[in-house]
Amino acid sequence: MADRKITNQALSQVVGMHPVSISKLKNADDMPAIGGETLAKLCDALNCTPADLIQYVPDAEE
Repeated sequence: MADRKITNQALSQVVGMHPVSISKLKNADDMPAIGGETLAKLCDALNCTPADLIQYVPDAEE
């Protein structure tokens, strides 16, 4: 979001989410469950793709 120069408050208004929810998404260590519509709104607001928001890190094998 810093790259896009948009605050949690501004993004929450565009996406229709509570600013605390935006903050939790931004700071989560693990990807919380979000619906496709929410993901699409985030991507539209940030002018990005889901791949820009989500990084896959495989579990380390024991």
